[in-house]
Amino acid sequence: MTGRIVIVGYGMAGSRLASELRARDGDRKIVVLGAEPHRAYNRIMLSNLLAGKIDESQVELTEAAGHGIDIRPGVAVTSVDPAASTVTTDRQDTIEYDHLVLATGSRAMVPPLPGLATESAPAPDPERLPPRVVAFRTLDDCRRIVAAATGARTALVLGGGLLGLEAARGLAARGLDVRVVHPVGHLMERQLDPAAGAVLAQTLAGLGVTSHLDSPATSVEVEADRVTLELATGGRLTADLLVLACGVRPETGLARTAGLLVERGIVVDDRLRSSDPRISAIGDCAQHEGQLTGLVAPAWAQARVLAQVLTGDDPQARYRPQAPVTRLKAAGIDLAAMGDLTPTNGTGAAVEELSFADPARGTYARLRIVHERLTGAIMLGDNPAVGTVIQLFDRGTPVPSDRRSLLLGRALGGHSAAPAESPALMPDSATVCQCNTVSKGTLVRCWRAGARTTAEVVAATRATTGCGSCRDAVEGIVSWLSTVDSVEVTG
Repeated sequence: MTGRIVIVGYGMAGSRLASELRARDGDRKIVVLGAEPHRAYNRIMLSNLLAGKIDESQVELTEAAGHGIDIRPGVAVTSVDPAASTVTTDRQDTIEYDHLVLATGSRAMVPPLPGLATESAPAPDPERLPPRVVAFRTLDDCRRIVAAATGARTALVLGGGLLGLEAARGLAARGLDVRVVHPVGHLMERQLDPAAGAVLAQTLAGLGVTSHLDSPATSVEVEADRVTLELATGGRLTADLLVLACGVRPETGLARTAGLLVERGIVVDDRLRSSDPRISAIGDCAQHEGQLTGLVAPAWAQARVLAQVLTGDDPQARYRPQAPVTRLKAAGIDLAAMGDLTPTNGTGAAVEELSFADPARGTYARLRIVHERLTGAIMLGDNPAVGTVIQLFDRGTPVPSDRRSLLLGRALGGHSAAPAESPALMPDSATVCQCNTVSKGTLVRCWRAGARTTAEVVAATRATTGCGSCRDAVEGIVSWLSTVDSVEVTG
């Protein structure tokens, strides 16, 4: 389409859509409005920033730029008028659109605990919390946590999910004594089973993070020099600061007031259209087939599909969600969880459940195989088969007959069970970068086109720019490509 496309939200979804639109031919104006006063940044790298392992320049995302792109950070949209096809900003500007895209993301949830909530504000604003209490969601949150951690010796993290553990590990890396408080009986209950959660808790304990499980918080008490959590168990935990990592809630306020269909998120179809065909939604705020995403890979896949549809590059493009692979991005912990491991009523000959635990070494592996296909897995600790397991899950190919090679990372003869880890033996279709859906074949073609360093390959393919967990694999493939003759490279 030609005309003006207005994108509300300058986060990971909105900035990617702008880049996808800019990369396609056509005469169109793109306006990107972002409430945060920053350049777009990689939210899932904030835990590394919190740990002090990278600086802020390293979390910035490459921006769309050039003719036809108007990016306005620090400009919040206050209302949408579908009848007039306009949006109004907090600067009292009215901007017309031919197509509007809501990429408003989500915001941190603050539990309605006494000490945080009041009768007038039962749902506290994460940006207006008492001193020594900080939510962990945005770059500004990360800055506040780092400032609060300066001179602190102890910290509490409320929430033992993915984000909470990343925050806890980041603070522990700064030398703080950290305690995670979680209302459920094991950590990361959405991704892990109790056995894996127990091994993870033991691994964290060795890294300076203590877990308090089955311990719902009942109130918060903030004093000048400390913050205290009251627990339902009757205990009290006191520390220098409290970090809230209690989940997120989609930002749907603009959509609701504009009269769009909203359930948990903004309801969209396979083309990412809302109930108003001139308004789309992508990322954390969008609800597709009853599901919210919350992860970077689906958001970027949605941006690609929507760009294809809006530009006419592929009017038949449709968003088809893929089962995600969850990685814990925390130093000293290697964790991948994928698929469905929910217990079934009766197993049957076609279903195999395999598991192995070595808590002393911080290792746990569990596989679910149905009709010779891997449908779910947990891989915690150092296991050389993790890359192969992810590939088998992604591609839906039959698993090897020696199941122990996947479970333990080695075959009976002691050899590595992951031949696909060798770049020469990996099929070109194997996905190397989950976040950006970059295959080995794409990396090979990039190298053949002239890229000769990891940085050049990253710039051309976007591999490693999501969660960053594939960097070792990408560097290994680039190193392999530099040592073989081009005629030897599969393709």
